[in-house]
Amino acid sequence: MTGRLHVQRLTLSRLVPSLNDTEPLIESPNLAPRQPVSAIRLEQGRFRLQPLFWGLTPPWLKVLDHAPHCARAETLNQRAMFSEAFSARRCVIPVSGFYVWKIQAHSKQPYLVTHVNRGPLLLGALWCRYHTTLTAFTDSTALISVPANVCLSSLTDRLPVVVPPEALMRWLDPTTDLEALNALLMPAPLELLGAFPVSKQVNNPAHQSSSCAHPVGPMLRWAMP
Repeated sequence: MTGRLHVQRLTLSRLVPSLNDTEPLIESPNLAPRQPVSAIRLEQGRFRLQPLFWGLTPPWLKVLDHAPHCARAETLNQRAMFSEAFSARRCVIPVSGFYVWKIQAHSKQPYLVTHVNRGPLLLGALWCRYHTTLTAFTDSTALISVPANVCLSSLTDRLPVVVPPEALMRWLDPTTDLEALNALLMPAPLELLGAFPVSKQVNNPAHQSSSCAHPVGPMLRWAMP
C-alpha cells in the first residue's frame, strides 16, 4: 500500500477551479507519513486547501507511531477509528503521483503511479481532530485504499482510491449518504493510471531530490485488447 506521495508542480485550478488556497501547497518529491500534507476540505460550502498531519490521530491514540496512514475501504464501517470520520469528515489529498513497491526475488522495486497524462490526482481520505487544549487542535488524515485494478495488480494489491473531479462535492459533502459514498470506493479505471519504475533512492524518506521520480524503465499502462 502507498507509503509515499509525490506532490510537485500541481495545477489545482484544473481540477478545482473554485479552490480557496488558504495555505500554500506542501510540495515534496518523496512525502512520507508522519509529515504535514495538503488536503482539500469543504468548509462553509467552499473548497479549502489546508495542511493536515498524515497519520490519523484520534484523541485516545497513545503512541504516535501507531497512527495509521491508510484505511482499507472494506473495513471502514467496522472500525471505530474510521467509521465516524468516514461518515462525516472526508477530504482529498491532491498529488502528482504516489509510490508503490513491487516485491521481487531479493528486493522491492519502487514504482511511481501517476495519471497517464501526468495530470493531478485527488486521493480520497478521511480526517479527525484532536484538541490539545480548549482552543488548540491538530487535524490529521489517512488515505483510503481499495483493491488495485487489473492493470496495476502485478505491482501491488492495494492502491489509494481516486476521487473523480466531478464527484468532489459529493465526496466532501458531510450529508452524502453512505450508499453514494461506497459507490466511489472502487478501483481506478484501467485507462486512468500508469506506473513506471524509479530509483531506489526513494526508499529513504530523507531523499528529497526530484530524481526520486525519474523513470528508470517504461510506463506500465493499460493497452486495449
